[in-house]
Amino acid sequence: MKILVDANVPAADASLGTLGEVVRLPGREIDAAALHDVDALVVRSITRVDEALLAEASRLRFVGTCTIGTDHVDRSALEARGIAFASAPGCNAEAVVDYVLGSLLTLAERQGWQLAERRVGVVGAGNVGGRLLGRLQGLGIDCLACDPPRAEREGPQGFVDLATLIGECDVVCLHTPLVAEGPHATHHLLDAERIAELAPGTVLLNAGRGDCIDGQALRQRLAGQGDITAVLDVWENEPGIDAALHDLAAIATPHVAGYSLDGKLRGTHQVYRALSRHLGLPTRVGLADLLPPPPVSRLVLQGGLEREETLRLCARTVYDVRRDHDSLLRESRRQGMAKGFDACRAGYPLRREFATLEVVLGAEGAEPGTLLAGAGFRVSRG
Repeated sequence: MKILVDANVPAADASLGTLGEVVRLPGREIDAAALHDVDALVVRSITRVDEALLAEASRLRFVGTCTIGTDHVDRSALEARGIAFASAPGCNAEAVVDYVLGSLLTLAERQGWQLAERRVGVVGAGNVGGRLLGRLQGLGIDCLACDPPRAEREGPQGFVDLATLIGECDVVCLHTPLVAEGPHATHHLLDAERIAELAPGTVLLNAGRGDCIDGQALRQRLAGQGDITAVLDVWENEPGIDAALHDLAAIATPHVAGYSLDGKLRGTHQVYRALSRHLGLPTRVGLADLLPPPPVSRLVLQGGLEREETLRLCARTVYDVRRDHDSLLRESRRQGMAKGFDACRAGYPLRREFATLEVVLGAEGAEPGTLLAGAGFRVSRG
């Protein structure tokens, strides 16, 4: 059995390699010709799986994507050919939440405000947004949620409409899938009109899908009034993103919010399990077999720091979002935007998740422990 795997999928040999021969290619180099003798294909979000890609895939019987999102996969084309499909829902959700909290804490430090004093609106309360709401609430932060599909299924309690969220929140975080049409379409969900409605001082953060924001309208607001702040991890037209919009964003990263090693390995393992089931084989490799120990597993705090200084210290011990912002800036200047964007992703350094860090409290009281646990760290007493 031949399994073609995106070169950026980690631990493919250790997991998928137990099921067949693993062949690797960069995601943007996977084309129709590469699939002519392939039995299973494992991709990430940069490979578009559609009619054109499948044209010569006569042996292909399984496609897996090691990502939460599936809008890069034409499910109907797979179904028409009898090709099984699997994704990895929730695999990198915790990493995206780490990214959001790290970004907001960085902005608060730069701009001189406290995250605890802001109201945060979360648009899309699924795998990522739901976890973000849980952690924000664990930090004691006032939140609103907008998720029309969930509100329809579950009832309106606990949800607000988008206009209310925009009107009442200081921070707006987008975590929706990309839906092109229908009653809950999200393409340009924040269009020129809604971007104009953002109050001065608003932070707009997008770690969902780039096409959910009208990038041209956002660029015009940032360049013209310059009275809101943008944190952008996802963009229209990746990797050839709008360089002017990039320059105007306070934090600009190359679609890596979910790029923790933990999240990537969960994605690999979920697809490995799905392929094993498809083949009628047992799962012989566990997720724990793939996860190495974290570089920093324990941090001892003796007190003396303010609430958000404590959070920033612990967050940056695990992951500092400024590294990814600086990397895209540097590589885009060195190689051009599209090549630099892809280079950042292909050469992404080791990153773990907040939950891999145990924070040991010495003379601290109960409040820091509650705060840190709410942020997602493991807390113990020294």
